[in-house]
Amino acid sequence: MAREQDLDLVEVADKADPPVCRIMDYGKYKYEAAQRAKESRRKTSQVIIKEMKYRPKIGAGDFETKTRKVSHFLGEGHKVKVTIMFRGRELQHPELGRKILDNVAEAVTDVGRVEVMPRVDGRNMTMVLGPDKRAQADKKRKEQQAAQAATAPAAPAASEQPAPARAAPAPSAAAPEPAPEPDAAPAPAPAVETTPEPEAEPVPETTES
Repeated sequence: MAREQDLDLVEVADKADPPVCRIMDYGKYKYEAAQRAKESRRKTSQVIIKEMKYRPKIGAGDFETKTRKVSHFLGEGHKVKVTIMFRGRELQHPELGRKILDNVAEAVTDVGRVEVMPRVDGRNMTMVLGPDKRAQADKKRKEQQAAQAATAPAAPAASEQPAPARAAPAPSAAAPEPAPEPDAAPAPAPAVETTPEPEAEPVPETTES
């Protein structure tokens, strides 16, 4: 029957009684099975564990740089193993390493959370951080809100709003009276001619002898 249909007779259950066989195109079946396996591998997310090492006496600049890297790894969806390396007598002060681990966990609360609490592993102290999808979503939403608030035009303040324009007064029906002209300057008085009186002739004096 399979030969008549130009197909293959494939045994699918050899342990059954009687064995179970199936008529199919075996080449097509293998191809489809390979495609399904490839698709499932593509959808499977691979979680990679990164590692970041600190020292108990690390400086502030190095601490910020390494912690920024840890936050970047968590944002990409990776787990991060934070390791504190002790040397010599530093093993007698594990509280220094614990303080650094607590500071790292606090600095990345917006993208990750602690999955494995700090513990001593030989001469090291380790802690495992994992990505926190909810915290990352909240951070992204806040960033979008801040960006929208920055681009939105600011509303004018109450003190800066323009005052309503006042209506111009209606013109009066009666024409305005003309303003009085200033008084003219008084004319100068006419000049009066004066005739000089004639001088009296002198009277000769008589002398009695």
